[in-house]
Amino acid sequence: MEYRTVPKNFDKLSVLGFGCMRLPVDNTNAIDEPRAIAQIRHAIDNGVNYFDTAWPYHGGKSEPLLGKALRDGYREKVKIATKLPSWMVETREQMDEFLDAQRSFLETDTIDYYLVHNLNGPVWEKMKSLGVLEFLDKAKADGRIINTGFSFHGHIDDFKTMVDDYPWEICQIQYNYLDEVHQAGTEGLEYAAARNLGVIIMEPLRGGNLGVPEPPPDIADIWNNAPKHRTPVEWALRWIWNRPEVTTVLSGMNEEAHIEENLKVAGEALPNSLSNEELAVVTSAADTYKRLMKVGCTGCEYCKPCPEGVNISAAFEVLNKLHLFKNEQEARFLYAIRCGDIFSGGIMGYASQCIQCGECIDKCPQNIPIPDALEWVKEDLEDEHTPERLAQGKKMLNME
Repeated sequence: MEYRTVPKNFDKLSVLGFGCMRLPVDNTNAIDEPRAIAQIRHAIDNGVNYFDTAWPYHGGKSEPLLGKALRDGYREKVKIATKLPSWMVETREQMDEFLDAQRSFLETDTIDYYLVHNLNGPVWEKMKSLGVLEFLDKAKADGRIINTGFSFHGHIDDFKTMVDDYPWEICQIQYNYLDEVHQAGTEGLEYAAARNLGVIIMEPLRGGNLGVPEPPPDIADIWNNAPKHRTPVEWALRWIWNRPEVTTVLSGMNEEAHIEENLKVAGEALPNSLSNEELAVVTSAADTYKRLMKVGCTGCEYCKPCPEGVNISAAFEVLNKLHLFKNEQEARFLYAIRCGDIFSGGIMGYASQCIQCGECIDKCPQNIPIPDALEWVKEDLEDEHTPERLAQGKKMLNME
């Protein structure tokens, strides 16, 4: 296992982190506890020392499972990261209530890395108004948490603001070879690293889609003709670990074979180890994926705010996911959550709300015919079951 150092505290974190959002489940869709615990302990025995969980994962069952897995001396071998569920917080007092409950679930007095979860610009402003900075200072001072961070899904300008608003130790961003200019992207990675933040990477495989054994035929041809034979997973992970600014890459490992593959790659993938020829292969795959996308949206969000509240960039991201990976059930569920009212302060953002005003058209640097493209979204992703999917998502996120 390779390790990289968090600049502000000199913690040496394994380059492979264990994401506890997609643990193995049984035939009732509950966590398969014996298997999950065995997987977690096997990862620790093989050098993984960073474990990431959060309040809503597995309907609130992930944190207690991790607490059980870290009994018998395993807690002392790892760093635990969990998160304050920003979308559920309405008062300053609730911040302490969430943290204290999480410490109990995880069977630990102290959380090694405590992140403010799922931030974008408006959510961050709300959290600041509720006193989150004072909360973080107090929790560090009284020893309930050791290090602070935030996880981010938003525009690069808001990301930079958050980095500069507080003396964080780490941040967590979505990053993979399709997301170089999406959300924080490469610019955000470099910005945070230049300010001595450790950078934790989530979604290295875009929800597993970049690692499917049978990618689209055009992508498969690229991998098959590459100068070195590697699986799609290995190409994707090596591309991220090639960046020296990256501290740890989270993988939602729930199959023993996946854990073994990831452990093997993590022991070999050094910074700046890919040749120009190998980097060109990954660039070719990224360009091909983008060519196959339905809408050429980069997620810059210059189209916002929409007068009707449509979450334009999220709608296009899910539409592209549908057309790239052909998983209609997953895409419709993701769309209901991303464009519903969960993460937007109670404001619905569905494509069907568009009234064709055209205000967004002149704002778009990609010259996308946004109102027309939103019709594609509505046709492909919305139906009479969208409210049911949103309700199911709220239940999964432990909001009901």
